[in-house]
Amino acid sequence: MTVYESDLPGVGKKHEVELGDGSRLVIVTHNTGKREVFRRPNADSDSEKLFELTDKLARQVGTLLEGAYFQPVQTENIETLLGGDTLIEWVEVGAGSEVAGKTLGESDLRQATGASVIAIERGDEVITSPGGDAMVEAGDTLVVIGPKAACRDFTALVKGT
Repeated sequence: MTVYESDLPGVGKKHEVELGDGSRLVIVTHNTGKREVFRRPNADSDSEKLFELTDKLARQVGTLLEGAYFQPVQTENIETLLGGDTLIEWVEVGAGSEVAGKTLGESDLRQATGASVIAIERGDEVITSPGGDAMVEAGDTLVVIGPKAACRDFTALVKGT
C-alpha cells in the first residue's frame, strides 16, 4: 500500500491511498478535525466526495476499522500505525513462550525488545497499564507499543513458536 501525504495550507493535510484497482482513496483532514473522504477512479481523474465526518466520529470509525472492537477470524496480526515508525500491536502469548508464567518485570520485555506492554487482554478481562508485577499467561494477548522493529522483536519473543 502506498500513501501520499501533502499539506493543504490553511486547510490541513491530504492523504491519498492507492487501492489495488488503480483508484485512490483521498482523505482530507481539516485543521478543525473534520474529515472528508473522496475516491479518485485513477490518478488523472477528479475526486468524487463519498462522505464527511466530524473529528469525534472519524476517530470512532477509525477504531472500528483497525479492529479494536472485533478481530476477524482470518486476521493473524493486528497492528495500528500511530505515525512515523510507531505501532500498537496485539500479540498472543504462545503456549511455548518463554515469558508465559513470568511477571512483566521478570520477562524484561521492554529491555529486551524496546517495546512496552500497555495492556493485557485475558478472556473478557483487560488489565490496563500493567505494572512489573503483572503475570503473563499463555493465551493472554499483550497490547504493545513501540517502533516497528521493536514490535517485530517483541512478537517473535512472545509468540513462542
